Amino acid sequence: MRGIFDRTSALDNAMRQFDRAAEILELTPNQIAMIKEPRRVTQARLPVQMDNGQIKVFTGYRVQHNVARGPAKGGVRFHPKVTLDEVNALALWMTYKCAVVDIPMGGGKGGVVVDPKELSAGELERLARRYFAELIDVFGDGRDIPAPDVNTGPQVMAWFMDTFSMHTKMFRPEVVTGKPLELGGSLGRETATADGVVICIKEACEHLNLDLKTATVAVQGFGNVGGYSALNLYNEGCRVIGLSDDTGAFVAEDGFDLPRVREYTQSRKGKLAGVENAFEGVRRLEDPQELLELPVDILVPAALENQIDGENAPRIRARLIAEGANGPLTTEADDILDEKGVLVIPDILCNAGGVTVSYLEWVQNRMGYAWTAERVQEDLDRIMKAAFASVLKTHLERNIPLRVAAFVVAIERVTRASELRGLYA
Repeated sequence: MRGIFDRTSALDNAMRQFDRAAEILELTPNQIAMIKEPRRVTQARLPVQMDNGQIKVFTGYRVQHNVARGPAKGGVRFHPKVTLDEVNALALWMTYKCAVVDIPMGGGKGGVVVDPKELSAGELERLARRYFAELIDVFGDGRDIPAPDVNTGPQVMAWFMDTFSMHTKMFRPEVVTGKPLELGGSLGRETATADGVVICIKEACEHLNLDLKTATVAVQGFGNVGGYSALNLYNEGCRVIGLSDDTGAFVAEDGFDLPRVREYTQSRKGKLAGVENAFEGVRRLEDPQELLELPVDILVPAALENQIDGENAPRIRARLIAEGANGPLTTEADDILDEKGVLVIPDILCNAGGVTVSYLEWVQNRMGYAWTAERVQEDLDRIMKAAFASVLKTHLERNIPLRVAAFVVAIERVTRASELRGLYA
């Protein structure tokens, strides 16, 4: 894969995407001042006692980009390459991701600069609790609701929730989403992002008159989003011929047997390494980036930012790109692919299934009533289809790329909410 996490570029990319839509909408300087920059940026030093008794200080961030339409919403990632620029970019995307699917939430994002693989279970828990405790004035069910992200998951969310509950002396599951089911998590949350990706792909294929049952697919990234997206597309009848993760990229011309591949990776810490030796007809690509350039109908980049740029975009042969990851295409790539006639389902729409079900989890927690998996899936399907239809309508009426159309739809909603609320003096 391309260089890991070019953070400054991610923020620059997000700002360019915003600017393109703002220009089409002819926003005034006052309107831009209200909705472009983050409203609150918090940086904290997090002292944690390690198992050997030494105190180590970590750096943590939380950015609330915009809360005009509701409380901030967004994940917290633990990664050694986390920077404030990256968190700012992701918070901006979250504002417009929530707006494009029309859920009453704003954009937030958090991160801690740490390699969690270097921590014991006890050290990880102490770090998670310290992060939440240091920022406890930022969080709250009407203020800012975090969720899992890179290297965090239900267990970390359980520690977050318990830390808040202990401080307030009340059981407060609604302050965090992505929790274990036993603590108020929602059915359907684990697969929600991938489910949303596939809903968007199906809607796009209908628009393009592309038959899923004859379509070929390549998926970059085999984590939660990429893995479930590949499986869901396989179940829809697609021939998934390309898969990759951080251990390499692999091709099977006749298609991967996804249930068997997932069974294989589950016994190997979720990794694809060695899959070419385990299954007949599978070969390993010398350069993992070649996966993006395979001659497929549908490409799902579900790994890192900035994977397709001005350099490799001319070699992309997919007809449809569904962004499972945040920011996998640069604005230069967008221009090239648009000229080539490639339809790109943008991240703020395509991977919004996760935040949508997070919102549904928050609603259930506030009601004190858990829904069935069928009810959650029904709401997710309805919300994602309505969002796609709104973006597609704007795309066709204004003759602009889907990404710009998604930002136009979202920015109009955030601007309207900001103007209706006005400025508290």
